[in-house]
Amino acid sequence: MKKLLKYLKKYSLEAALGPLFKLLEASFELIVPLVVAAIIDKGIRNSDSSYVLKMSLVLILLAVVGYISSVTAQFFAAKAASYFAAAVKKDLFKNIQGLSYEQIDSLGTNTLITRMTSDINQVQQGVNLTLRLLLRSPFVVFGAMVMAFTIDFNQALIFLVTIIVLSIVVFGIMLWGIPRYKKVQELLDNVLGLTRENLSGVRVIRAFGLEKNETGNFRAKNEGLTKLQEFVGRVSALMNPITYVILNIAIIILLKTGADKVYTGILTTGAVVALYNYMSQILVELVKLANLIIQVTRSFACGNRIQTMLEETGSMTGGSVDAKSVSMKDDIVISFENVSLCYKGDSEDSLSEVTFSAKKGESIGIIGGTGSGKTTLVNLIPRFYDATGGSVKFKGRDVRDYTLESLRDVIGVVPQKAVLFKGTIRDNLRWGNANASDEEIWDAVHTAQAAEVVKEKKGQLSAEITQSGRNLSGGQRQRLTIARALVKKPEVLILDDSSSALDNMTDKNLRNAILKLSYKPVTFIVSQRAASIRFCDKIIVLDDGHVDGIGTHEELLMNSATYREIFESQFGKEAVNA
Repeated sequence: MKKLLKYLKKYSLEAALGPLFKLLEASFELIVPLVVAAIIDKGIRNSDSSYVLKMSLVLILLAVVGYISSVTAQFFAAKAASYFAAAVKKDLFKNIQGLSYEQIDSLGTNTLITRMTSDINQVQQGVNLTLRLLLRSPFVVFGAMVMAFTIDFNQALIFLVTIIVLSIVVFGIMLWGIPRYKKVQELLDNVLGLTRENLSGVRVIRAFGLEKNETGNFRAKNEGLTKLQEFVGRVSALMNPITYVILNIAIIILLKTGADKVYTGILTTGAVVALYNYMSQILVELVKLANLIIQVTRSFACGNRIQTMLEETGSMTGGSVDAKSVSMKDDIVISFENVSLCYKGDSEDSLSEVTFSAKKGESIGIIGGTGSGKTTLVNLIPRFYDATGGSVKFKGRDVRDYTLESLRDVIGVVPQKAVLFKGTIRDNLRWGNANASDEEIWDAVHTAQAAEVVKEKKGQLSAEITQSGRNLSGGQRQRLTIARALVKKPEVLILDDSSSALDNMTDKNLRNAILKLSYKPVTFIVSQRAASIRFCDKIIVLDDGHVDGIGTHEELLMNSATYREIFESQFGKEAVNA
């Protein structure tokens, strides 16, 4: 949590002015009991109405100045806290973007969302309250005790003992609460994850009629979170009643001993009233401090979680070579040399000893059963994951030698799940090339067989796409994501099962259009449909992470039992001999 304080340095002026004006307000507040005592001892006792009026005006002046100071303090504290949260959120988001796929898989999307939202909001509230009250409350408490000593030493000892006892209670509960509030946030991660999963899969849940099961599952997790929150809340809530009990006992003792001293003439009535007012101020401030401690405890737990995430550095570092500046050797663009990959936590390789090469303009089909490693293989090319054995090369150099930015700039990836973002069609397609002209965008749209999709929309390229492209069909989304990759005119184009929602004719037209591209990219087509990869220059057949065969369609029908089985299952045995 301490490391997060560096984000307040930029706003150190606001962070200093907030507490400063609060201390100014507190100083005026500490003067009030003395003014009240003077009114009682000098004005009321001597029936001096002019003195009472004059001192009443002083009280009003103190209230007005205190109010202005309080509002000013609130303004600066809120400004510092909001800017602090914005800076933390910016760096946290940037850091998350730098994490590798492997780290994101390990941490989980739900945890990352909670860090970005709930945790940062808790820390922001904690900073706000801290700037306003952390100095003010102790200042009033100890200021009231000092003022009490100026009135009567023996009576002030009651203040001293009371503050020591209260400090033990407050800090004891705080130290007990910090680890438990951290556990609350972890359980919140689980509930958020389940909520996200249910909302995104609501149609599947309804299709299988499992609403009651999912409701029960959610209720169980939510009740676990609620019970822990209630338990921690109950213990934290003890702070207020315990504080009230201790302070009211102190007030009783104060009034009893004070009355005795008034009776003997040691103290005046105004002095006892001033002491009572100071004790009341301590009561109010310690209640505020108790609530602050609860919030700060939560903020510390959340801040530590955020700090842990900020300290999580990307496990994948780029090289220094610019991918665009490297010339090809023997026209070979991509080559795999005995490549293996084992995901973190797995006992077996997902890919094992894969070797092949792809030349400029070639189309490479990748086919295999579910879980055979097709997506894993193409994910190694743009370094979404790093090979654990062997090497993946681009233009003769290991992909680890290139800067990540330049490597991914020459590769166009169309993932399995077609994801579009809220905005216009033009904005989405320019993700591939921010400076692309409308003419270049239309070229990519035509190649991706998406021209009719765009033309039928009102505004065409300026047509709005809703979040996740929900106002488009699956096939329309896939064609637009392919166009987005083509806008950048990549040297390597990866179509990861990205035509699964297209009919056979559109799929065929798409493949033919890609073959006619002037810049001749190496095209990797991942598919479970033999028709989609049948006419590729080279087909790689995967079976449980191993290469079962590499060759043309005709060669594989003769040499690969896995490929023949896939082809027969889709076209029938008669087609093999045709």
